[in-house]
Amino acid sequence: MSPSSPSFALTRSSRPRSAEDRAKILEKPGFGLHFTDHMVAVRWEKDTGWHDAQVMPYGPISLDPAAAVLHYGQEIFEGIKAYRHADGSVWTFRPTANAERMQRSARRLALPELPVEIFVESLKQLIAVDQEWVPGGEEASLYLRPFIIGDEVFLGVRSAHKASYYVIASPAGPYFAKGVAPVAIWLSTDYARAAKGGTGAAKCGGNYAASLLPQEQAYANGCSQVLFLDPAEGKYLEELGGMNVFLVYGKENKLVTPALSGSILEGITRDSILQLARDRGMVVEERKVSADEWKQGVASGDITEVFACGTAAVITPIGQLKGNGFSVGDLNAPAGAITLALRKELTDIQYGRAPDRHGWLVRLA
Repeated sequence: MSPSSPSFALTRSSRPRSAEDRAKILEKPGFGLHFTDHMVAVRWEKDTGWHDAQVMPYGPISLDPAAAVLHYGQEIFEGIKAYRHADGSVWTFRPTANAERMQRSARRLALPELPVEIFVESLKQLIAVDQEWVPGGEEASLYLRPFIIGDEVFLGVRSAHKASYYVIASPAGPYFAKGVAPVAIWLSTDYARAAKGGTGAAKCGGNYAASLLPQEQAYANGCSQVLFLDPAEGKYLEELGGMNVFLVYGKENKLVTPALSGSILEGITRDSILQLARDRGMVVEERKVSADEWKQGVASGDITEVFACGTAAVITPIGQLKGNGFSVGDLNAPAGAITLALRKELTDIQYGRAPDRHGWLVRLA
């Protein structure tokens, strides 16, 4: 299989959803609840490389009980969206960046690196048969989930000799059904998301599994998300369970975010926001940021806005930071002007409502 010109076999579903059923789902899709009629599969073996690329009916994956992914967590994934533009065309946002991050994740998990060309083509191939699943409503999209699993039947602990790449797709409605609203965040001091030299910079399922218990703590304390500190000293901000974090110093027109440390995921949305902030003349700093800096900055009025970002929500305003024995911020305060302006600018680019100055969009259909 040539990385430059991958050839995908197509097997259409014999039981596709009717237009009426699909329209009903797209009316209120939620997130990650419904899936399109087809999926992509590409196989890999150590001696033959990537081969047998196909678009096939969506359905269960058959795994041997001894498959490596079930025992050693050899799994990585990506999150990317397809957007319906006003003229009916379908586009995605910075797929090469997602493909390259998946390669870095694969390297860290000792999985095969999927060529960028195959990654991008796999999205085009799936949209070619399932493009009617891309919703056209305000901030609605088709969420694409590419992933690689080690599915070799072998209980020895070593790098993968056999793996499979898949892409599934799920329609998603607006993340904020009632408008963009600030959320409360719980600062975890009992748990770390990832260790120094660990898998924090890789997008692998284990990182998210490790965040689930502290996420339950966040819910128990009336918070929507959990924020982790660095694993070495336990005082510097890392990231949320699934999003990067930003602080706005309004008087200085400055945007600050924790520097990539090896235990922080290199978010595509994060990188895009940094570029848009520079474009509008903001001072941008990627550096260590302590929890005390956040607390003191909010108390003094120097930090005027805080927000989180990720593929699903794009930008989420943070109104309050809570932890054991403290609370800072006002959950009832409206979302900040810079937060909303950056969010609007980014989504306007993604949906084709604003010029794509950086060549981030790629047409899928």
